[in-house]
Amino acid sequence: MSVKTLFSIKDLENLSNVKAHTIRIWEKRYNLLEPNRTETNIRQYDLLNLKKLLNVTFLYNEGLKISKIAKLTEDEISELVIGKSDEKKEEYALKVFKSAMLDFDAGLFLQTYDDLRKKRSFRVVFFDIFMPLLNEIGLLWQTGTIDPSHERFVSELVKQQVILNTEKVQRNTPRYMDRVFVLYLPYEEIHEIGLLYANYEILNAGFKTVYLGNNIPMDSLKFVTKHHKNITFISYFTVIPVKQTLADYIAEFESTIGTLTNCGLWLMGYKTRELAGHKLGENHKVFSSLSDLIQQLETLKNS
Repeated sequence: MSVKTLFSIKDLENLSNVKAHTIRIWEKRYNLLEPNRTETNIRQYDLLNLKKLLNVTFLYNEGLKISKIAKLTEDEISELVIGKSDEKKEEYALKVFKSAMLDFDAGLFLQTYDDLRKKRSFRVVFFDIFMPLLNEIGLLWQTGTIDPSHERFVSELVKQQVILNTEKVQRNTPRYMDRVFVLYLPYEEIHEIGLLYANYEILNAGFKTVYLGNNIPMDSLKFVTKHHKNITFISYFTVIPVKQTLADYIAEFESTIGTLTNCGLWLMGYKTRELAGHKLGENHKVFSSLSDLIQQLETLKNS
């Protein structure tokens, strides 16, 4: 399958959050965009049209009238956008990250990220920019607005930054040695960014971690229990398990791992919604968000 380079007006609506009806008006009244037409007279927009619309939308959301924006050249539009980038850094970064995604431009992504980090902590960048970006491109991929390669390109760049920041804090000697956190994804679960970031926060809080990554069968967890006693396992459940309920998975965990050592299981991710109202074991916890996990770590540090 070829990478998507032509976009429908519905795609533009999804990417810019401007209604298709409004885009048609801007196009007809102000000649703002120049779509191609299929043999059946359906509009098709190329990347240049899309990126221009993202710039126009940024300025429009900043209060500029569309009639004024339409009179500007593309260079003038770009200059205005850059001029306002310091005032609206988050909005500007999201727009640029989407442009970098569409062009597979890693340099632009990294330059924008570096500018953000000059005044923001990695945690702030992750929560305020990376998470909204990942959520948005996930929806864009599900609706067919962007190609899967676009989604993977951005996800891998975000993952790289999490790993790089993790490597820095991993060099510090743990301050709290009373427990070890073992992080893993169950077999066939591949959505790793949330778990990677959880590892970063646990290390940053001063705890020791053992990061196993994705596709870990439950039997493999037994080997870690031979080396550490007070273990808290942490896992992220986005699409797995499929053939059993999450409650069944926990029961299997207790019978397979829980009998070997007095360990706990902390669970995160979309699938944990299945556990609403379900009574968990004493050492098990469900976290609805990464923020809740961070709060729990603070509690442990002060206990």
